[in-house]
Amino acid sequence: MQQEYYREYYELERYHWWFTAREAIISGYISSMQKKGQLPQGALKILNVGCGPGRSSEYLSKFGEVTSIEYDAECCVFASELTGLNIQHGSITELQFPENTFDLVCAFDVIEHVEDDQLAVSELIRVAKNGANVFITIPTFMSLWSHHDVINHHFRRYRKTQIQALFAKFQGRQLFSSYFNFFLFPPIYAFRAISNMLKSGEKRTGSGSDFEAFKPGLLNKILFWVMRPEGWFMNVGLKFPFGVSILHSWKKGE
Repeated sequence: MQQEYYREYYELERYHWWFTAREAIISGYISSMQKKGQLPQGALKILNVGCGPGRSSEYLSKFGEVTSIEYDAECCVFASELTGLNIQHGSITELQFPENTFDLVCAFDVIEHVEDDQLAVSELIRVAKNGANVFITIPTFMSLWSHHDVINHHFRRYRKTQIQALFAKFQGRQLFSSYFNFFLFPPIYAFRAISNMLKSGEKRTGSGSDFEAFKPGLLNKILFWVMRPEGWFMNVGLKFPFGVSILHSWKKGE
């Protein structure tokens, strides 16, 4: 990931509607799992793989002790200096931990960056304790593929059945799987389609990420509150038929 891009991400993760709404949805879902007895009460031993500039590790820390892994060595140094977190350099396909180590293993929008996604999932499961939860989010539908995916070094986008297939060979069970960012799917689909029709010389300047299109302000707040309630619906078991992302939760060993 380019230096300018993860510097941009450091700021984006703290104000942009997509990151802040995703943060609220993830935090709410983990709290919900604890209330339902799907996760142990009290402080958890958490692994956060692909933490980037570190915001996800910051909010996960309210649930317990977080071990953070980031593939980009420069980003590790950058994020550690700015956040004070202990972020280790490592790869999701070769995690340097024994089997059955963590209560909760997280990888938020990471699997799509890995060529061998089956190996990545197997490593997440390997280091999870028996009865622990593996919790991931991933982007959906190749029809949404755009320059945003290219600049983020994605290999693919997913359908829910493809994610379920990655977990199917292992002993365990799916706790919950749903699309999300459902309400904003139509405008995002249109935005991506228009972006893809632009000639390369007409594309946005900077990194070219979709995130550059929104800055702090009223529209950013409105979009947050359009997406945020989806977490409340999912916490009571509602599943969305499509969306820009997938939330997938899987329990090892049952």
